[in-house]
Amino acid sequence: MTGGFRQSTSWVHTWAGLLLGSLLYFIFLTGTAGYFDSEIDRWMRPELPPPPAPVDSARAADAALRYLNAHEAGAERWAIQLPGHRDTPHLVASWPHDGHMEEQALDADSGEPLATPRETGGGQLLYRMHWRLHYLPAGAALWLVGAATVFLLVSLVSGVVAHKRFFADFFTFRAGKGQRSWLDAHNVLGVMTLPFQFMITYSGLIFFAVTLMPWVVSAHYGAGPAGQGQFLAEFTAWQAPAAPSGTPAPLAPVAPMLAQAEQRWGLGSVQAVEVLHPGDASARVQIAPVLTGPLRNVEVMVFDGASGALLETRAPSRRGTLTVAEGLLGLHEGLFAGPVLRWLYALSGLLGTAMVATGLVLWTVKRRQKLERDQGRPHRGLRLVERLNVATVFGLPVAIGAYFWANRLLPIDLADRAGWEAHALFIAWGATLLHACLRPPPRAWVEQGALAAGALGLLPVLNALTGGQHLGASWARGDWAMAGFDLTALALGSAFAWIAWRLHRRARRTGVGA
Repeated sequence: MTGGFRQSTSWVHTWAGLLLGSLLYFIFLTGTAGYFDSEIDRWMRPELPPPPAPVDSARAADAALRYLNAHEAGAERWAIQLPGHRDTPHLVASWPHDGHMEEQALDADSGEPLATPRETGGGQLLYRMHWRLHYLPAGAALWLVGAATVFLLVSLVSGVVAHKRFFADFFTFRAGKGQRSWLDAHNVLGVMTLPFQFMITYSGLIFFAVTLMPWVVSAHYGAGPAGQGQFLAEFTAWQAPAAPSGTPAPLAPVAPMLAQAEQRWGLGSVQAVEVLHPGDASARVQIAPVLTGPLRNVEVMVFDGASGALLETRAPSRRGTLTVAEGLLGLHEGLFAGPVLRWLYALSGLLGTAMVATGLVLWTVKRRQKLERDQGRPHRGLRLVERLNVATVFGLPVAIGAYFWANRLLPIDLADRAGWEAHALFIAWGATLLHACLRPPPRAWVEQGALAAGALGLLPVLNALTGGQHLGASWARGDWAMAGFDLTALALGSAFAWIAWRLHRRARRTGVGA
């Protein structure tokens, strides 16, 4: 690394991006899919009916309580997600079992269980992949993704410093100029999404704060689980629930409690109802509203479960560190976002993914031109990176498409069915890498682009043949999650088809890889 400060930052930007570029591309693409995890869940569980029309909150809560009282009367906690919201389109009752929460989707009127959907990882699996990866131990995945996030932050800062005309180049794109065109595209994509990239990267690091800097917690609270627990309890202002009294008592009607909550927050604003120690004289009913902002620490109304009396309206903690951390984490996840803002999140994520992709391709274009000029042929390292780029940029969309195809084509009663959906994704991704190694890069780009177009663009056809709902039926029934998935798949498939066609024309015109 020689030269002045700007040359040094350019070197840092190049190598920080290259070393973990493929991992960052994976994180960006799966994370962007996570912004539509509920819509993906809907498509991957076609057995469930479309979301019901708006229902009375009290009637839905009573239906869920009847089910829980009949089937899980001995549970220490009941949780109810009311329908009508994006993340909870159906009424869902849940309870703890063997260290995790079991749940059942219910009819909002009768309280009867809905048809058991197929086992699937759904959209949540893709969302978890962007920070937990897959197959790796949790600790190793957190450290690897944390390191990649630090590298990305370094790349963003060094990229701004290294490019003298960074913002001026936003208005310049020279098509058909080889390396210059890739650099222009990289600059334009970087500037367009720069605020989003800084926000999503820095806020992502907040998730890893304790993992990457555990010594800070240990120094103040002591090492081990006890110190960690004390830190989390103080940081989150968590309050332990009261112990059960041991005296049986029936649960008071929930409808008056919900009426008080809606009077305070607005009609239809309640999302969650939690009952602690149901059937006990010290039972508590906690009611929480829908998130309307990035802060997840919201106001909660707490009622006496036996009498129905309002005990307290627990104000959200607004301690400085907690508020800043929650604000950043809330902005990162975007759970509060409405349809327009959610699409802006997704579009920014796709542009950020394209920024990483153009950076990977730009590195190989620059190195190939230099090596061919100096040595007459590229070395093995460059040829390996070129093939990795094909399998990363086009291979991963093919693999995600295979994940959706596996959801519909695997036998319904297959053991560990959700696991095999994920296996299908990575098997397909490995196959794209093998294909890229066996074909000349120009041909591999065209062929995998066409494969991505088919894997994604034909999903609406697959849905019509295996899910019982074609696009027209979903649209007519107002099943916007199902219809939106199909329309998005068509748009992505069309985009990949156009790219593959352009690459094919260029290959024929230049005679490279033909």
